Amino acid sequence: MSAATLEKDLSKYRNFQLGTDLAAIAKQVGASPSQATVVHRRPDLIQELEWRPQTLGSASQTEAAKDVVFSFYDGALYRIAVSYDRYQTEGLTVNDFIDALSATYGTAAKPAPPAQALAGTSGEEEEVLARWEDPQYRFDLIRTSYGPSFTLVGVLKKLEAAAQAAKIEAARLDEQEAPQREADRIAKEEDTARAALDKARLVNKPKFQP
Repeated sequence: MSAATLEKDLSKYRNFQLGTDLAAIAKQVGASPSQATVVHRRPDLIQELEWRPQTLGSASQTEAAKDVVFSFYDGALYRIAVSYDRYQTEGLTVNDFIDALSATYGTAAKPAPPAQALAGTSGEEEEVLARWEDPQYRFDLIRTSYGPSFTLVGVLKKLEAAAQAAKIEAARLDEQEAPQREADRIAKEEDTARAALDKARLVNKPKFQP
C-alpha cells in the first residue's frame, strides 16, 4: 500500500462515486444510459459514458476538466478518467496539479525516478506523476507525451481487475472467432448479390426478346 493519507475519501471524483450504477451516473450528467458506448458485450459487459463538464456550466465559469470518461463493468462504475483542458491549465506545473489534488485526496505517493512510463491507449507514452491509494481505490495523475496533457484516473480496484480480465478474454474470443466472422460476412455478401440477381431476373426475363 502507498503512503497516501487514508483519512481522505478516495472513493469519488467530485460527486461521482465509484461503484455507482450507470443509470445514476447518467442522471447526474444529464444523459441517458442508452448513450453509453458498448466496449465489450462478453464475457462481461464493459461500457463507457463520456461527459464534457464545460457544456453544462455557465459561460462565465472556467472548467479545467475538458472531458470525463466513465467506465462501467456490468453496469457499475469502476473507472473515471478526467482529461484536463490544456488552455485552462496552461502554465501549471506538476507540483501545482499535485498540490491541488492533495487537498482532496491527501498526501501523494510519487514514483521513484525515473517516473513510471506506461503505454497509452492511443500509443503515446504515459507517465504516472503521483498516486493516491488505499486498499479499495486508487487515483493516478498521468502526463501523456502528446501535448503534453494531464489526466486524472480513478479506479475501484476490485472491479478494475475484473474488467481487465474481461477485456483480455474478449480480445481472445474476438481473435478466435475472426475467421468464422469473415466467412459469415462473405457468405452474407454472396447471398445478397444472388438475391439481387434473382430479383433482376424476375423483372427482365418476361420482357427479354433476343
